[in-house]
Amino acid sequence: MKNTVLTFVKAKQDKTKISMLTAYDYSTAKLINDAGINSILVGDSLGNVMLGYEDTVSVTMEDMIHHTKAVARGAKDALVIADMPFMSYQTSVYDAVVNAGRLMKEGRANAVKLEGGKEVCPQIKAIVDAGIPVCAHIGLTPQSINALGGNRVQGKTEDAAKKLLEDALAVQEAGAFAVVIEAVPEKLAGLITSRLDIVTIGIGAGNGCDGQVLVYQDMLGMFSDFTPKFVKRYANIGEMMTAAFRQYDEEVKNTAFPSAEHTYKIDDEIIEKLY
Repeated sequence: MKNTVLTFVKAKQDKTKISMLTAYDYSTAKLINDAGINSILVGDSLGNVMLGYEDTVSVTMEDMIHHTKAVARGAKDALVIADMPFMSYQTSVYDAVVNAGRLMKEGRANAVKLEGGKEVCPQIKAIVDAGIPVCAHIGLTPQSINALGGNRVQGKTEDAAKKLLEDALAVQEAGAFAVVIEAVPEKLAGLITSRLDIVTIGIGAGNGCDGQVLVYQDMLGMFSDFTPKFVKRYANIGEMMTAAFRQYDEEVKNTAFPSAEHTYKIDDEIIEKLY
């Protein structure tokens, strides 16, 4: 059965946890979907893990649309949420609605996600009013990495914690159906979750959130440029892939591959007539 925004609403009411993972291509999306994960986030983290950027700032709308529509083809049951990239919504409410519409119409997303609190509430409201579900994102917001001074835990002081709570309530009031809380102390994220009627999705925010999200390359050991503290390694797929690539390289060079079982046959008489 297709997960929708109503799935999130019911999960909050029933106190059932929501599972979310990132994906950026059809094959991975299909595997995640078949595993029963509730939602797939096509994150602008693709800038890091797919395109090799040092941050997410360089990701474009074209990048997001390209990857989102690939994921949408593989995610028949999971709710597909697409990130709005840097400067696709900050410039104006008009731009925000137009670009959100592109992610839905061209990318075939089921919802969009944008970073920020009170300052982006006009954009959230306008996008929701246009009939597009919005997931908010507070705490550590990677698109603001230059302003934040790096990947730092957010909300550790009284003023910062108060602002995060106010931001969470504001994005809910603006119409967001869910909010991602990133790199925030567990007790603060739990308090925010208890104060909200909408679903909270944690990433580095503890177990008190209504759900969790991870970048799939992080959890599978496929991305080693940096590993956040909050990542749990569920499998070392990266090591397995490297080992397989090395074995392939060796077998190609010593002619062990392809062997007879991997080749096609032809009658020797036909070959002899060609000489």
